[in-house]
Amino acid sequence: MTNEQTLVIIKPDGVQRALVGDIIYRIERTGLKIVAMKMMMAAEEVLWKHYDKDDVWFAEKGAIVVANRKEQGLPVEKEAIEYGKDILRANIDFMTASPVIPFVIQGNQAVGIVKKIVGSTEPLSSDIGTIRGDLTVDTYELANASSRAVRNLVHCSDQVSEAEREIPLWFEESELISYRLANERILYDVNLDGLLE
Repeated sequence: MTNEQTLVIIKPDGVQRALVGDIIYRIERTGLKIVAMKMMMAAEEVLWKHYDKDDVWFAEKGAIVVANRKEQGLPVEKEAIEYGKDILRANIDFMTASPVIPFVIQGNQAVGIVKKIVGSTEPLSSDIGTIRGDLTVDTYELANASSRAVRNLVHCSDQVSEAEREIPLWFEESELISYRLANERILYDVNLDGLLE
């Protein structure tokens, strides 16, 4: 259980707003450890694989966009599925606009803990104390009205199976470093042997 891994990507808005240190600090201080990290320009083909959406997802998300456009009195100019694909296109445009910082976090319940720290996808509905709740103010409504991706600072894997699929898209196996942190002893050692001299 202590070897569970999750993928985190600091998005272009996190890099451009100089929030990298704060984001990493919030995750690292839990006791989870970084086992891989790099700064890079994301490749479009990697992002299409990363987001891994199908026509059902495009249609469902597009239907929401259509409903929002009607509610706001905006014209509906294409099929819902195309609006859904536009969401992903806008996200890829956003993710390739500036460097990103992908990293792999490891530790007990890494996926769930990081997800809790990051907060829900829309900053408006993210709790105070989360990265998205504290550090940004974007909304789905504003992003949709501007035909752009939600600027929510960070991507994190939603579940273990997703992390297992995503990590190899961003890191070679050789880039993941196996090591022990001193604080792992206090977090995971059963009887705390050797703490006293």
